[in-house]
Amino acid sequence: MDEQTPATREAMLRYALESYGTEPDCPFSGDTDSLVLRHEGSGKWFALLMRVKKSALGLGGEERIDVMNVKTDPALAVSLRGREGILPAYHMNKERWVSVLLDGSVPLALALALMDMSFEATLGVRRRVRAERNPDIP
Repeated sequence: MDEQTPATREAMLRYALESYGTEPDCPFSGDTDSLVLRHEGSGKWFALLMRVKKSALGLGGEERIDVMNVKTDPALAVSLRGREGILPAYHMNKERWVSVLLDGSVPLALALALMDMSFEATLGVRRRVRAERNPDIP
């Protein structure tokens, strides 16, 4: 994987399965385009993949585009929104979440790093502390 490899919906779903053993689920009745990636056990979301009209994101056009919402540090979120392909989160807390376009404008390496950050940010305090004390216990 190099800096030219684009992030895609399929690549993100494959990474979540391989890295975290996470299968997506469809949380919204009748909407099979929106997929949530959750922590096992707590059920907390660490990523939301959607197909959204470009106009809903403030972009020109009515065609649908794949996006991934991920949670990050508020200061980093501000910095990230200055990059091509990263926007304030669609239908999420815009202080802590960003939308990553999965249309080829964001490199795969960056999208994967953001998913990893979101996974950690949503892990939960008790589980994070336990993992630090006992790294061999899931």
